[in-house]
Amino acid sequence: MSMFQKLTVGLLSSAAVLAVSSVFAAREVHHFEVFVTIPTQAFYVIASDPGWIHREQRLPWNLASSTLGSLRKHFDVKNQAGSIEARLEGRPYLSNGTDAHDIRLQVSFNGLVLSEAENTEVVSMSDAAMGKRVLLEIVPMPPPDGLYKPGNYFGSVNMIFNAVLPEGRME
Repeated sequence: MSMFQKLTVGLLSSAAVLAVSSVFAAREVHHFEVFVTIPTQAFYVIASDPGWIHREQRLPWNLASSTLGSLRKHFDVKNQAGSIEARLEGRPYLSNGTDAHDIRLQVSFNGLVLSEAENTEVVSMSDAAMGKRVLLEIVPMPPPDGLYKPGNYFGSVNMIFNAVLPEGRME
């Protein structure tokens, strides 16, 4: 075989290998959505770590002590014009579909227990004006007999926050 033939066979072999290897090339595609919420500088109550708020949150179950743990998350708050009030919209609880086995939840914001009956000032006017990071804590209340019933429990917590203007101030 001549040198020219060897070179031609070598080039054709290389081309064939490249053609076959491109058929088996790996390909990865990643798709995800992005978003942002840009609050006004005058009033906001937003989760400090926004990655958790739109996702279901698991309360920790301690198998050794048969106790249910709480959820603790921080919020950044601000109201340049006054204080901030909050209340619950609806009763916060976990349910397995049977009223007899509901688990009540106590919701505290900035150390103050919220209710569905009335608004509670959760950030004073002076703290709200500067802006502050505060703690949201959701604590399950043990059943009267202290024994949680087995099952899968689900629930939701709905909070409403209001920017409060000082008395006599209208904007």
